[in-house]
Amino acid sequence: ANSEHPHLRGHSEHEDVRKFCRCCDVYFQLFQMLEFAPAVYKSLHGLFAVYKPPGVKWKMIRDTVETRLLEGLNSLKQPLPQQQVRFLAEPVEESSGSEVIITTIKVPALADHPLVKGPTFKRLKVGAGHLLDVKSSGVFVLGVGHGNKLLTDIYNAHLTKDYVVHGQFGKATDDFSDTGRLIEKTTYDHITEEQLERILAVIQGTNLRALLEYSRIDLKSQEAYELAAKGLLRPIEKTSPVITGVRCLHFAPPDFMIEIQCLHETQQYLRQVIHKIGLALKSTAVCTHVRRIRDGFFTLDDALIRTQWDLENIRAAIQSAQSKVKLLEANMAPLRESVTTIETEAKT
Repeated sequence: ANSEHPHLRGHSEHEDVRKFCRCCDVYFQLFQMLEFAPAVYKSLHGLFAVYKPPGVKWKMIRDTVETRLLEGLNSLKQPLPQQQVRFLAEPVEESSGSEVIITTIKVPALADHPLVKGPTFKRLKVGAGHLLDVKSSGVFVLGVGHGNKLLTDIYNAHLTKDYVVHGQFGKATDDFSDTGRLIEKTTYDHITEEQLERILAVIQGTNLRALLEYSRIDLKSQEAYELAAKGLLRPIEKTSPVITGVRCLHFAPPDFMIEIQCLHETQQYLRQVIHKIGLALKSTAVCTHVRRIRDGFFTLDDALIRTQWDLENIRAAIQSAQSKVKLLEANMAPLRESVTTIETEAKT
């Protein structure tokens, strides 16, 4: 009979599992060290998204990501120092007298040694896409290397963005936010969800007419109808902010929450929209928070949180976005041709 106590046997199994996990961690660290830094650097070209928390400037987000990437690159296997050729004179005693033999050896160049020149990677160009102000949070797209050019393509594609905007009835401030200087207090008991829905429908209808004008498409054409039905109407150039869709997500006065789909906006513009909604409902309203949940083809699911801002996760995010980036580049070609045609016709 097996005399081993069942509790002791279980303890031993857990110890084996822990040892195995520790070995896996060690092997993974060794594998990282064996990766060649220049090869990894060449793979860092593309787009990815991070989650920007409120109360933090976007520049700090970008700089932190750049610092983390540089730390990751410099922790990998680096190129060997350059070699220098040195000539050594060695005296040799022979029967005919002493002679000098010149030999050559290769030694590492001290100027290229890591302890002298410092880390190999000192700067990495990380570009920012559509910005988020200090008070806002959400999806923030960044580009590395060639990804900076792709950021320009995204800008020229006029892709829509989605926001969840929180509002509160009964107050008005100088900057339309709940942290601004209080200007006025009003009642809001008369406001109903149906009234709010009607105001949102008016806002969407007004902006749709503006979008049709900005797209420079014949409003009576079949093309305009098909594009509008698919939600693909876009301005051909930078315009004033346009809301392409808006709906109420939550209504519990004084608090309410709406989702806004838009382009060419700023977060301050969205706060002003909340202010105007309050006025249209014969009251006042302030914006309590703005959160971007989608930027083009990047969603909250794609956004890396702060603990994921490292080389491994960012590389994976860039690779994951490559198929979407290729689709964007394919769709940009006809857009550029369309813009060129319209500009040519305008000049003639």
